[in-house]
Amino acid sequence: MPMLTVREALRDAMLEEMKRDSEVFVMGEEVAEYQGAYKVTQGLLQEFGPKRVIDTPITEHGFAGVAVGAAFAGLKPIVEFMTFNFAMQAIDHIINSAAKTNYMSGGQVRCPIVFRGPNGAAARVGAQHSQCYASWYGHVPGLKVVAPYSAADAKGLLKAAIRDPNPVVFLENEMLYGQSFDVPDDEDYIVPIGKALVVKEGKDVTITAFSLMVKHALNAASVLEEMGISCEVIDLRTIRPLDTETIINSVKKTNRIVSVEEGWPFAGMGSEIAALVMEEAFDDLDAPVVRVAGKDVPLPYAANLEKLALPQVEDIIEAVKSVCYRNK
Repeated sequence: MPMLTVREALRDAMLEEMKRDSEVFVMGEEVAEYQGAYKVTQGLLQEFGPKRVIDTPITEHGFAGVAVGAAFAGLKPIVEFMTFNFAMQAIDHIINSAAKTNYMSGGQVRCPIVFRGPNGAAARVGAQHSQCYASWYGHVPGLKVVAPYSAADAKGLLKAAIRDPNPVVFLENEMLYGQSFDVPDDEDYIVPIGKALVVKEGKDVTITAFSLMVKHALNAASVLEEMGISCEVIDLRTIRPLDTETIINSVKKTNRIVSVEEGWPFAGMGSEIAALVMEEAFDDLDAPVVRVAGKDVPLPYAANLEKLALPQVEDIIEAVKSVCYRNK
């Protein structure tokens, strides 16, 4: 099984799907001549030419609208946002046009489109470039929302998203682009949307996470193992539809749960998971649900303050110890 970076896995997913289906094309800022701001579209222009790999002006509202119209007409656009913070300019098209039209047309007009790009914090890029939009888009009926961690899942989920007849918001992470993982050498490798993955089995506490926070959760679980606490780590992979079955089955086994996310705590994914567990597994809980999330402030620019504002491995360790009543 070859080792690929997340960047290479995403590129391969688009390459394979564009070879498979002539209606798939890529558009966005610097995706063609510059090979992508993060080199995720490297080589696609040379392979498919400028009609299918399209450099756009710096106008997210404009090119997102063009792409949604193309999807309504039967094409399958992949829209790259240089960062999902810039998709704020295009959010009207994503929500009011892409997400709602299938319902409003009585199923007559589908929108097979993927909106993809880096989401969340990178390193010292300031508050306006560091936001996590998982719970924002997860709130919207009509959208599917994906946030992979590993290269294999990035490839398999992106291929699934491109083939899906619905609009998919595909949240990547800049800090993961250069990370390497084993990836199956199979052009038909697909990871189904809506299925979480238990990346580490355990018996004492469940930890849910997605995207970069999976790495933090696994690192915390390794430390906690040495303290005698066995953690089950679930990579959500998909934000909407959320794999509630995997979460609830794990809680019924461990009787405790800690939710980890990079975004703000108020109305975040942790809030949704807490409500879900209360509704479906309340009697199985031996401790309150605990959320680990970013601090409720715009992300600071200074490196020391940025570290304090984002969830760290130590925060997860302390949260797990609290639900296991091991604070002393």
